[in-house]
Amino acid sequence: MTDLTLYELPGCPYCAKVKDKLAELDLEYESIEVPRSHSERTEVEELSGQTGVPVLVDEPNGIDAMPESDDIVAYLEKTYGNAS
Repeated sequence: MTDLTLYELPGCPYCAKVKDKLAELDLEYESIEVPRSHSERTEVEELSGQTGVPVLVDEPNGIDAMPESDDIVAYLEKTYGNAS
């Protein structure tokens, strides 16, 4: 079981950037696809306060909902980059 959850939308270039980093670091994660319509993204909005994706959840490390692909990539690199 994985502790990482990624809220994403297929075809989203920002989501792809995060998924590429997850793959590079060989990290398992749960993928949750959000609806295309922002007005239907209630779960993401409840978590992060906004409807944009990607949003990363890493509860064991105190990350309840991290938006913004650049922030997520930097966090993954810092937190998991030295893992073997």
